[in-house]
Amino acid sequence: MKAIGLKTSLPIDNPESLIEFEREKPAPAKDDLLVKVQAVSVNPVDYKVRQQSARNEVLAAPKILGWDAAGVVEQVGEQVALFAPGDEVFYAGDINRAGSNAAYQVVDARIVGRKPRSLSFAEAAAAPLTGLTAWEAIFDRLAIQPGQGQAKSVLVIGGAGGVGSMAIQLLKQLTSLSVIATASRPASSDWCREMGADAVVDHRSLAKDLQASGHAFVDYILNFVSTDQYWEAMGEVVAPQGRICSIVPPEKEVDLALLFRKSVSFSWELMFTRAIFQTEDMTRQHHILNELADLYDQGRLKPTLTRVLYGFTADNFKKAHAQLESHATIGKLVVDFQSRA
Repeated sequence: MKAIGLKTSLPIDNPESLIEFEREKPAPAKDDLLVKVQAVSVNPVDYKVRQQSARNEVLAAPKILGWDAAGVVEQVGEQVALFAPGDEVFYAGDINRAGSNAAYQVVDARIVGRKPRSLSFAEAAAAPLTGLTAWEAIFDRLAIQPGQGQAKSVLVIGGAGGVGSMAIQLLKQLTSLSVIATASRPASSDWCREMGADAVVDHRSLAKDLQASGHAFVDYILNFVSTDQYWEAMGEVVAPQGRICSIVPPEKEVDLALLFRKSVSFSWELMFTRAIFQTEDMTRQHHILNELADLYDQGRLKPTLTRVLYGFTADNFKKAHAQLESHATIGKLVVDFQSRA
């Protein structure tokens, strides 16, 4: 089968940064699905793994990236009861296994959901990683309960990105919180408001803009950009006994004591944790994805797809990586394996 991957870590403008190659079609293990991939979304994790996973070495076999996909189940493992051949599915997968940038992929059925009927494969491929990350950050890490939040506020740092776009929508649809998003450009500010943000503030003057918007403090903070860059600002604007969740590990030490006087709780969110450690609640991701699918089919969530590259080629993946590395992407970018008619 055809696949796209890397043998060594190279700048994306190098012709060998991502290569097309042939490998044997995989077979599902007892808990797996074999999925014929139709479309994949490209995320920051893709270029970060490309840049870091094979520094100063050449891999014996190419590493397949890709952790966001939609496709059709072709075969199921002997212990799988959640799906059957022919089912349309979407999922983010497991960072420790071969990724979705391949004609076929095996993935644990417990972290797969039914594809929303109302979405195309391209639209569905844009949803799993960001949807799971936002859902887990809001409801598992910050411990916000659906329907909760009257007279309280949440700050979404990086509201126009893929995860921010999903978080804003979930917060507006499933909680009563006042949602404030950060953005710095007119286009990204407009996008945040389209997703449902009640207010948009400039991340470069965070405390000042929050004050002007009537929020001296915010009860919750979701940081989807940089922990280093916003650490001190978050410590300043979070309310006493507030909660902060971040998805980006710091590149340098941060001073946890900054949160001490306010008794602030801090937590990390990594969407891959359940799959990496095979946690007892691993099937929760299956249920979250199905809830997301229901919300899409009810018209309560909008697709966050903003750009589609048609054709399963290394060149398209190089274009996608280059776009994400520009740090100017709004919403999600998808490679549709079908060539445009």
